[in-house]
Amino acid sequence: MKQITLEELLSAGCHFGHQVNRRNPKANDFIFEARSGINIINLEKTHEGLLKAAEFLKNLSEKGGYLIVVGTKRQAKSLVREEVERARTQGAKGIFYVNSRWVGGTLTNFSEVSKNFKKLLDLKKFLESSEKENYTKREVVLFEKEKNKLERLYGGIVDMDRIPDALYIVDTHLEDTAVKESKVVGIKTTGITDTNSDPSVIDLPIPANDDAVGSIKIITTFIIDAWIEGSAIARASADKQKPDVKGKKEDDKNSEEEKKDVEDKENKKSKVKTQKSVPVKSEPEPKLKAQK
Repeated sequence: MKQITLEELLSAGCHFGHQVNRRNPKANDFIFEARSGINIINLEKTHEGLLKAAEFLKNLSEKGGYLIVVGTKRQAKSLVREEVERARTQGAKGIFYVNSRWVGGTLTNFSEVSKNFKKLLDLKKFLESSEKENYTKREVVLFEKEKNKLERLYGGIVDMDRIPDALYIVDTHLEDTAVKESKVVGIKTTGITDTNSDPSVIDLPIPANDDAVGSIKIITTFIIDAWIEGSAIARASADKQKPDVKGKKEDDKNSEEEKKDVEDKENKKSKVKTQKSVPVKSEPEPKLKAQK
């Protein structure tokens, strides 16, 4: 796993917290000092929390787990989608995202919410087929509106066939519904906890600025890189365990040839033995005719 320095976190603005009057008392352990009415976050705590979260997600990815990246605030929407798509293009599996709105019951009532996944897939298939020609233009427009609405809500998790094993949340204070649901179903959570957030409700908090684009980007990119690395390790391990089909075929071919050679030698030996054991028939002597 690649390393990240305190200087990089400082340059990205990860140390800026909220105003002093918005401070959460439970975040005191992560605050270095207050300057000009703004809380300054201790970047050593940020670095420590980021490495722990990345290591956990790397191991989860290696085991084939599922992760949802949650970032619905304006600064994080496009970044979350781009990073997850980047991970998918590099072969990472089991990673999903929510960047529009967290739908209540996504975790606690997954069996019902997942019905909308099927509805979205069916609408996509329908609108891409020639079957829509059997409907009026008005009906097709309504179908497209419904599809776009479902796409915004479930587009990033439509392929998820079970509840995830972990959540990475950009703003844990804003996404309190997702945090509460994860606690109910027993899912691990990690995410950016600013000075107005309660870090005690997050399993692996990353104290940092959750408003600056630079801060969100550097932390989210590091987390996604860890997931990609874990997935790459899993693929490499799976490739090693696969049998060498080509080598096996060659071995089978060689063994068949050797077997055939042995059989040919045995056949030759048996022929020689047969020829030795068969007696040679002597022709009877011609009888002499009696002379008169």
